[in-house]
Amino acid sequence: MSSEVAIKVEGLSKCHQIYEQPRDRLKQFVLPRLQHLSGQPVRQYFSEFWALKDISFEVKKGEAVGIVGRNGSGKSTLLQIITGTLMPTAGSIVTQGRIAALLELGSGFNPDFTGRENVYLNGALLGFSASQIDARFDAIAAFADIGQHLDQPVKTYSSGMLVRLAFAVQVQVEPDILIVDEALAVGDALFQKRCFQRIEKLTSDGTTLLFVSHDQESVRTLTNRALLLNKGRSASWGLSSDVILQYRKLLHEEESAYLSGLARELTDRANTSSFTKPHSSELVRDFQASSSTKASSQGARSRRLSFGDGGVKIDKVEILNEEDVPCLVFSPGERIRIKVSCVSSVSISKLNIAVRLRNKEGVKIYSWGTLNQDMTERARDSVAPVFWDQHFDAGEVFHVILDCACDLGENLYEVQASVSLEETMNYMHQRMLHWLDEAAFFQVSIKRDEYFFGGAVDLKMRATW
Repeated sequence: MSSEVAIKVEGLSKCHQIYEQPRDRLKQFVLPRLQHLSGQPVRQYFSEFWALKDISFEVKKGEAVGIVGRNGSGKSTLLQIITGTLMPTAGSIVTQGRIAALLELGSGFNPDFTGRENVYLNGALLGFSASQIDARFDAIAAFADIGQHLDQPVKTYSSGMLVRLAFAVQVQVEPDILIVDEALAVGDALFQKRCFQRIEKLTSDGTTLLFVSHDQESVRTLTNRALLLNKGRSASWGLSSDVILQYRKLLHEEESAYLSGLARELTDRANTSSFTKPHSSELVRDFQASSSTKASSQGARSRRLSFGDGGVKIDKVEILNEEDVPCLVFSPGERIRIKVSCVSSVSISKLNIAVRLRNKEGVKIYSWGTLNQDMTERARDSVAPVFWDQHFDAGEVFHVILDCACDLGENLYEVQASVSLEETMNYMHQRMLHWLDEAAFFQVSIKRDEYFFGGAVDLKMRATW
């Protein structure tokens, strides 16, 4: 291997043996030998799972390389093999220089030792003498910045304190190869900033970096080349910007496939779902009489997704573009139209049709309904009609379209829909008739070369000078 290469991986594969039952492991250890000796066909009592399959790449000394991919794609397995804590099934790997790794939180620490004792223990594992650690100890303690806790057992540390100390040890001993696997995610923002500054200094001084993170911008910023893993195989290798683009496309394709399947499932649910039995009241008795035969047909699935007193039911929620064509993927600035179709089982008015948008992290991004618009019209003394005054007869089907500009950041969004009875036009006396979770989904994808911003929403900032 060339002296300019720090890491060389050739045809690397890792297979795990998966046993359905514990006794199958014993069978695999004993029976194949007996079957071979007796001339019988040799049987395999496990299934194979290839965590990695035929991975090859080179990392030059002083180069910063990112490794990206979805959970379960093989990133951590690859790093464990590189560090020597896991043996490959096939292929080879050669490294040159001292390796410092931050893999699993707290790995390499003795929980009963103090932080100070663990500093010397980790230093010894990295090949440093006590005197060499003495010379670096003050810098390690200052970077970790955990104060008097340095002389307390590590088992009393929080996750943030643990990663502070671990990172401080690894970077202050100035390794030839530094491997970081999502360990910095538990640190606070200020500590992460200091870590990234330190990593940049190490790479500029010639340290080779392998950096694994789900934060695509960190990978793009810290590394110059990257490897994309998908289901244990190499999907892309090259410039970080190009690999991150391929990663985004991969996520987009998988999310689009997921959304399509979810949309079909939600359509089936909407066609077959029933409604929870209502509570007693004049309104509810009317509904109960009109729908008693339907209310018993569907059980747990309907109750899991919806609740309410009844009287009006959300029949379907559709996501449309500005041409009123069903659409699941939007770009910022495009119009998005949410069509809520309802059916009334009673004679009723004073309704509010509303939606709530949540991103895939579960954060509520926005909620709004027809009552919000009605309240604004009344506050302005407008003569425009309000939805709250609309009257619907038993058996009537009606639709409401909620229209807006899609000024949202790149993400996957869930639409929750509801129809409520509002005795007053101020949300103070509300009865929920039907609430529906997972009513619809859509995705926002940014066209980076045309219009780009970061964050949850587009504030449409402008610059002047």
